[in-house]
Amino acid sequence: MEEDNKANALIWFRGDLRVLDNSSVTAACKDNRAIAVYCFDPRHYDVSPYGFKKTEKFRAQFLIETVTALRNELAQLNITLLVHVDRPEHVIPELVKAHGIQRIYAQEEWTREEKEVTEAVKATLGGGISFKTHYDQFLFHPEDLPFSGFEALPKVFTAFRKKCEKYSRVRAEATVPQPMPKDNRLPNTPIPRLEDLGLEAFETDPRTAFPFHGGAAAARARMDHYFWETKKLAHYKKTRNGLLGTDYSSKLSPWLANGSLSPKTVYWEVKRFEREETKNQDTYWLIFELIWRDFFKYVSLKHGNAIFLQGGILQKDYEWHFSKNKMEQWINGSTPEAFVNANMRELAATGWISNRGRQNVASFWAKEWQQDWRYGAAYFESVLLDYDVHSNWGNWMYNSGVGNDPRDRKFNIARQAGMYDPQGKYQRLWLQETLF
Repeated sequence: MEEDNKANALIWFRGDLRVLDNSSVTAACKDNRAIAVYCFDPRHYDVSPYGFKKTEKFRAQFLIETVTALRNELAQLNITLLVHVDRPEHVIPELVKAHGIQRIYAQEEWTREEKEVTEAVKATLGGGISFKTHYDQFLFHPEDLPFSGFEALPKVFTAFRKKCEKYSRVRAEATVPQPMPKDNRLPNTPIPRLEDLGLEAFETDPRTAFPFHGGAAAARARMDHYFWETKKLAHYKKTRNGLLGTDYSSKLSPWLANGSLSPKTVYWEVKRFEREETKNQDTYWLIFELIWRDFFKYVSLKHGNAIFLQGGILQKDYEWHFSKNKMEQWINGSTPEAFVNANMRELAATGWISNRGRQNVASFWAKEWQQDWRYGAAYFESVLLDYDVHSNWGNWMYNSGVGNDPRDRKFNIARQAGMYDPQGKYQRLWLQETLF
């Protein structure tokens, strides 16, 4: 009789492609019979108004690997992950009808395109469906912020960080639920290949600093390597501005970006490392970077579509320009600055670029050449493995003088190259014509 009281639930996966610390999964499996869906939305592979495909091959392949891994994770819970190459507002109503779905669980999204999709899905469903969302992408949950609403969010990161560190807490991870009844499994739908998304297959460049695969298990393996096997976490702050190799930084951002890794999971693993190994400025600095990530999410919550406008959240009226020729030079790594060129070639070849490289190429595009910063942000959106709408557009605003940096800085590219690539090893790696 107890089984008869259960409702039919659908877990709609979006930017939360994991089982551990996923409130939607935990809630859906409580008193429900659950199935799950992920949609490769064709709009994500269309060309944007800036002239780039919104998702290019590197992140798409990482996403395909992540969804494949998620299906395997969910299978352990006897939950079927249905995968479709279609718009969610087309797929979800059909699933609701076919499976008698009464409850839908998903991660809360608020940026423009994601919100439009949510509203389109709700509009097609009509009434009678319970729609429950969770804020699972934060380190500090919105309910735990020490501010009276998002409007009171500090303009400057330091004020946000200090108040959160003093008055907020990081919640425990949501637990992985018990497996569902075995008869809950459905036949699998195919997971697309790159070609099915209109993208080209590729071979990984042997020079890449990110030779890793998508999925929660790969994220866990990377954390184990960086924290426990090599103890590199104990030196993170000292090495994080590096340019060469896999271990100058944690490289966790691609998994955080698509939600196959939770920021809370990283936080609590850092805390365990601090208890069992060492606690220093380096270990703290990884948490510091997670707080930056939170900050940009709250900036987009507060300011909405202003993060996509030319004047940014400051509504600055700079004289921006756009030259297609300059854009091609910047993308192809044929500008007058060798350090910029090396970074841009690495990005084009691998989908990865260091934090130091990102700041320099963005500063060059927006400040040196005074080109419309939104084109740079859109190119990053297309090619970056770890593209995250909040961090990407927030950082580009910051570096372009229309965001949260009151200093409105401009990088001295030659000085940066001298500081971070003094022997020219990085530039030689990416500017030589061949590997040999």
